[in-house]
Amino acid sequence: MRASLPRVGQAESHLANPFPPLGIRRGALLLLAGLALTAFALSLALGPVSIPLDEVLRILLGEQASRETWEIIVVSVRLPKAITALLAGAALSVAGLQMQTLFRNPLADPFVLGVSSGASLGVALVVLGGASVSVSVFGRSALLGDFGLASASTLGAASIFLLILAIARRVQNVVTLLVLGLMVGYLTSAVVSLLIYFSLPEQVAAYVNWTFGSFGGVTWGQMQAFAPALVLGLLIALASVKPLNALLLGEGYAKSMGVDVRAARWWITASASLLAGAVTAFCGPIGFLGIAVPHLCRALFGTSDHRVLMPAVILLGGTLAILFDFISQMPGARFVLPLNVITSFIGAPVVLWVVLRRQSFARV
Repeated sequence: MRASLPRVGQAESHLANPFPPLGIRRGALLLLAGLALTAFALSLALGPVSIPLDEVLRILLGEQASRETWEIIVVSVRLPKAITALLAGAALSVAGLQMQTLFRNPLADPFVLGVSSGASLGVALVVLGGASVSVSVFGRSALLGDFGLASASTLGAASIFLLILAIARRVQNVVTLLVLGLMVGYLTSAVVSLLIYFSLPEQVAAYVNWTFGSFGGVTWGQMQAFAPALVLGLLIALASVKPLNALLLGEGYAKSMGVDVRAARWWITASASLLAGAVTAFCGPIGFLGIAVPHLCRALFGTSDHRVLMPAVILLGGTLAILFDFISQMPGARFVLPLNVITSFIGAPVVLWVVLRRQSFARV
């Protein structure tokens, strides 16, 4: 089975040295940083109500804006949404990169271990599980208040997260971990499907609304839990750059380089599960960013070196998440498109390109 799994970086090695000099990549990383900053600023200025950039800057600096409504829009609505999109895009992209490297599978995504299924199960139990659940506002539970969906989703994701970590300590190879993660995902999805089958149409509609994904549901109160969780996951991911580079060439090579493969596998799994679980808990299951962005960065930078890819996917993932959110609610439009519709339109062609590209190299 292990031999049948495609290896990350295999196709890229035909095009470029997988570990090129870092200096020639710094300019491109600075460009991505500039794009991320520009996207962040425009997300605060543009929308149904356009706000001049100089007024946005004054608001961010704590000064009084020319109009009080502008300050309310920026501080209460657009700023938390932009921060959420930036962090969530970076988190999903990093988690996807880690999973693709760990399993040496270019089609692995942040949710391959079933953490998002656990989050979905938690939400389904709240929204679909009983008649006492209120579905009047985005399916939130009246008993749990503003943290209704986030609390239920977090508990579901945390349960699967702990289960996966326990499994990761015991398994001898990543293929077993992958299969077990997929089976856990199938089991939780089956329970969700059963709940949907016996639920009222209003409850099903509320649950489906959550599955569309949104960066606009994270309040400043929820940000106190959301942001630290993602920052912790990203710091663990940044600390795992060296083991990830070693794992590119196989576990045998990594062991010969002095890497504790089992410990590295556990920390990588912990980081990716934390990132994917936190994003799903607060934003819903955001698709395709985690699988598409790592491949875009490999193509843009011509490398599989995680010293380059890790900051690249953080910057590009955050930028694209802000862009997707902006497209989903274009200024002047009377409706808001589901976020996952936009990400799928962009992500699906990337996945198709990866598959066809690998096929072309297999024939060489």
